[in-house]
Amino acid sequence: MDKTFVLDTNVILFDPQSIQKFGKNKVVIPLIVVEEVDRFKKDQNENGRNARHFSRIIDDLRNKGPLVSGVDLDNGGKLFLAVDTKMSMEGKSPIDLGINDNIILGAALSCKDKGENTTLITKDINLRLKADVLGVNAEDYGAQDVTLEELYTGQRTVECEEALLSFFESERFLPVADLGLEADQVTPNEYFILQLPGNDRRRVLGRFDGKKKGVVPLVNLREGVWGIYPKNIEQQFAFDALLNDEINLVSLVGKAGTGKTLMAIAAGLEKTVGDEKYSRLLVSRPIQPMGRDLGYLPGDVNEKLGPWMQPIFDNMDFLFGQYRTDGSASYEDLINHGLLHIEPLTYIRGRSIPGQYLIVDEAQNLSPHEVKTIITRAGEGTKIVLTGDPYQIDSPYLDEVNNGLVYCLENMKSESIVAHTILTHGERSALSEAASHLL
Repeated sequence: MDKTFVLDTNVILFDPQSIQKFGKNKVVIPLIVVEEVDRFKKDQNENGRNARHFSRIIDDLRNKGPLVSGVDLDNGGKLFLAVDTKMSMEGKSPIDLGINDNIILGAALSCKDKGENTTLITKDINLRLKADVLGVNAEDYGAQDVTLEELYTGQRTVECEEALLSFFESERFLPVADLGLEADQVTPNEYFILQLPGNDRRRVLGRFDGKKKGVVPLVNLREGVWGIYPKNIEQQFAFDALLNDEINLVSLVGKAGTGKTLMAIAAGLEKTVGDEKYSRLLVSRPIQPMGRDLGYLPGDVNEKLGPWMQPIFDNMDFLFGQYRTDGSASYEDLINHGLLHIEPLTYIRGRSIPGQYLIVDEAQNLSPHEVKTIITRAGEGTKIVLTGDPYQIDSPYLDEVNNGLVYCLENMKSESIVAHTILTHGERSALSEAASHLL
């Protein structure tokens, strides 16, 4: 065993399978971690499910032998349950052993004092700081060592001569080889801005088709989408991905006011109600409060979910025109007829969702495991749209590049049925755009 990894409680609650993710090395679980996990096992949320899952995993491993002496893991590593953590903290006067985090830190110190190449794995920033003070190497779990600016954008600008632009407009196809690119250098469904050198007024938009190995035109939006028209190039790319039946997973990343949720719902209504391509439009979002939670809400399930789902209803009101008096259908009518369903992600586990247009709003507040759970619910003929802003993270264990939305984007982008667009231009209002930049 070359390395020793000591795991914090938040790592287990984030990913109950994390003990299998450290290769052929030694994995140490302090006993206090097991006690902390036990406190979560009755919770009816993701933490509770992960706590119960981890308990079952540990119980199965216990059949292999005493955990204190170490048991073999399936990946070639070895798991140990540490019980001598307090001894290693003696003499460390600034450390209060009445705090569980410090006991976990003690387990790492104990391993280090034995001459082991030890790393403490925790999602707690302050615990990583304390580990640094005591000379213990500490790392975040599952962190990507990139910035948000370095992530895949889903589009590129290519300068080319007028002859190629004219050829593309007439033939509605342009091999990427004519642009000096190899097909394997381009991501499936990557969007292209083709323009004259030094002249961005003469440009044509397209999307890379991996099967044809060339750029094809975008979906025609001359009549708009449920009364919505794209206001910039990025929104044209987004609508193309949202309306393309060959694309089954779309991720839209953008700051507040870029129109990602509104466009997703408009496209979902167009494909479900207008084209009847899907049997139902399902709109969902995680129940994650911003700031101090209000606690339990009164009423039945629909009344309880009202405040959480209100941003979705606001977009529905805008699309349907809440002040219309022409007698046309409202979104309440679509709900009553089963064509539209709005619900929290809490109830999605274990379901199979075939033939539906599923929109997951605020996906940046999901963990990688939760995103996997959602996408694996997709049945035959289902399209999933993930929208979110990585800069608006409300979960304490996620950040702008280590969340379910970005995790899905980076790991799924090479699939031919996946498309991605980053929206940077705010279109909500001049005030909203000014606040986004200046506040």
